[in-house]
Amino acid sequence: MEFNFELWYLFPVSIAISTTAMASGVGGAIFFSPLFMFVLGLEAQVAIGTALLTELFGFTSGVIAYLRSKLIDFSLGLDILKYSIPAAIMGALISPIVPAYILKIVFGIGILYIGIQILRAHYKATSLPSQTVETDSYVESTCLVDRWHREFRYTYCNRPIARFFGLLGGAFVGLISVGLGELIDYHLVSRCRIPTPVAVATAVFTVVLTVLIASTGHFYQFFFHAQEGVLPQITNVVLFTIPGVLIGGQLGPRLQKVLPEAHLRIGLSVLFMLIGLLMLGVHLVYPNG
Repeated sequence: MEFNFELWYLFPVSIAISTTAMASGVGGAIFFSPLFMFVLGLEAQVAIGTALLTELFGFTSGVIAYLRSKLIDFSLGLDILKYSIPAAIMGALISPIVPAYILKIVFGIGILYIGIQILRAHYKATSLPSQTVETDSYVESTCLVDRWHREFRYTYCNRPIARFFGLLGGAFVGLISVGLGELIDYHLVSRCRIPTPVAVATAVFTVVLTVLIASTGHFYQFFFHAQEGVLPQITNVVLFTIPGVLIGGQLGPRLQKVLPEAHLRIGLSVLFMLIGLLMLGVHLVYPNG
């Protein structure tokens, strides 16, 4: 196999995408899929499969970094995983009979709306600091202390809604490979006002396990049914993207640590709006992608 050095630029681009994904909790495949389709000219299914493979390595690196930072709320994450994993498996099973481009357009509209809502909630909380969050009366607040001895106190509010978002996000992961991290971020940050570092770290934890299980079928079809000549293309791409996302997976949590909470919330909302516009643009222009 001939090594293609012309793809060197994928290495710094992958670092940037993975760093952004790990600092925000969103799936890197959202950015990698259009990059692979429009810049590299890969077929849609090959681009999505390569993006998922790249994302899995990046999220695994990010989970390791967040484990070291002690920012993952395992109790909260496991509660969501009980719903996201079965939904993702079901989504993966029925994905061949569901028009993926319609789902992606719907998701693009939804994530654009979520970005706007996070921004509105941030400014509402800023203007009304005394406003309280509606919580379940029987749920005690959580105190999490991270590696740097920062103390985070919060309440996991409205668990039925969180579980519903886990169910919905898991189904989207199985159907179109994205959606869980964004929905969990929205609920934990905007609805429960859980500190953004804890919310993002926990979202990354839930996403990596859900994607790993839900994508097994996708990877089987991707690798064992790939047309002749496709695997060398994929190998040339991932030789640059996987090292990049492994580095970005470590940088994202560090970037999050130094950014103020308000900047993280605003950045998260802007990122979600950009993702929504990106998905709408890509799948209106390229409906089979």
